[in-house]
Amino acid sequence: MTQIRLTNTRTRTKEDFVPINRDDVRLYLCGPTVYDRAHLGNARPVLVFDLLVRLLRHVYGAEAVTYVRNFTDVDDKINAEAQRRKAAGSPLSLEALITERTDETIAWYHADMDALGALRPDHEPRATAYIAQMIAMTTDLIAKGHAYEAEGHVLFDVRSFPDYGKLSGRSVDDMIAGARVEVAPFKRDPMDFVLWKPSDADVPGWASPWGRGRPGWHIECSAMSAALLGPHFDIHGGGIDLQFPHHENEIAQSCCAHPQAGFANVWLHNEMLQVEGKKMSKSLGNFFTVRDLLDRGVAGEVIRFVMLSTHYRKPMDWTEAKAAEAERHIESWFFALVKAGYDRRMVDVLKDGDVWKPLDSVVDALSNDLNASEAIAALHKFPTSVSAVQMAPFAASLELMGFVSDWDEIGSVARLGVGSVGDHPARDRVAAILRARDEAKRIKDFATADRIRKALLDAGIEVRDTPGAPSSFTIPVDFDESILDDLIL
Repeated sequence: MTQIRLTNTRTRTKEDFVPINRDDVRLYLCGPTVYDRAHLGNARPVLVFDLLVRLLRHVYGAEAVTYVRNFTDVDDKINAEAQRRKAAGSPLSLEALITERTDETIAWYHADMDALGALRPDHEPRATAYIAQMIAMTTDLIAKGHAYEAEGHVLFDVRSFPDYGKLSGRSVDDMIAGARVEVAPFKRDPMDFVLWKPSDADVPGWASPWGRGRPGWHIECSAMSAALLGPHFDIHGGGIDLQFPHHENEIAQSCCAHPQAGFANVWLHNEMLQVEGKKMSKSLGNFFTVRDLLDRGVAGEVIRFVMLSTHYRKPMDWTEAKAAEAERHIESWFFALVKAGYDRRMVDVLKDGDVWKPLDSVVDALSNDLNASEAIAALHKFPTSVSAVQMAPFAASLELMGFVSDWDEIGSVARLGVGSVGDHPARDRVAAILRARDEAKRIKDFATADRIRKALLDAGIEVRDTPGAPSSFTIPVDFDESILDDLIL
């Protein structure tokens, strides 16, 4: 059996992954707070864990893996949006407005992540559906001496957990010296964190032994993971920004609530994302959502390619140049598949024929700490000008890496081959013209192909030819589409 190796943040080493139960591999990813569209950085942990889940299912079996990713729908930003809608005249109650906003945002999130080829998790719990479990865990922590009530709040006593700080490699005293922490008069220690806090009439709240209130952020994931995966499971992770305080606090409260369990064996963290070499921020004007890119005409497969081209433990830099390069590779791959006649029916036949096995080089690369860039390099080396049966390992590898979500759609995606990163009103018309040129080349009518290319170049459209791939093009931003009306082809 393939041996998967992963870098465990907890031990700071690359380790052989040994599941607790190879027939029941369980993992948890901290999901989004659903108050707005997912920005590009939010997509990185989703794609990292999606790749991991696909690999685990390949190695251990499709039914042997349980994947959980939560939705945080208790949050001050969500409350603020509901209050804004109420002030704007909505007749709905505050609770209904909160549900309205989170339903809307979750639908956006699903659509955006689907477009990137990310599989839906087996469970997507909402925090609001697990309030009872959070209250029960908080009550248990108080009873065991790890938490205390103060002025309507319940706080976790970090000094009661000697291993606090091991995940991030810092002592409690160092954290106090170097961190900005909320110093409330009712805290025993500045690092103590909230498990439960009071709610006034303007925010949602639930009845509890400590009065009407709502949970703190950290207790949510501990309660939901325990409910769906048990107190001891295989892999937990998220962006490196969650390592402290969120994951550190999860470990503390979970290990104290279930002292014999051990919580998660492996902690997986991806590094952060930049845009053109700079931190993404609204103030720099380089902040954009996944939907912004999709609406500009950047295909989900292209976004996925760029994301996976950098190892998950290294900072990733999104650039227009990388997107353009990724599009060319995707175009080339999909064009080769379409040329070989690939669709759902053919894939089903190949799978029934027992030839649908990904390349060993791709599986080996992914098994080595999810080295997707090495796997992509292996794909580049594969000769695609072969028969459909001979291409099966290549196609199976693309499916394993999530580059193909629907084999019936592969033809429509391949039409990227006559497009360019971004969009222009004339894009579809130029695409149609270049498809005619590609057909002329296919039947060896080179005079027609040359005439079409020259007409487009004379019109100011840059045409690029890549061996083994369809033509691509770039339209100037100020291009006058009416020129195409008089184009002599």
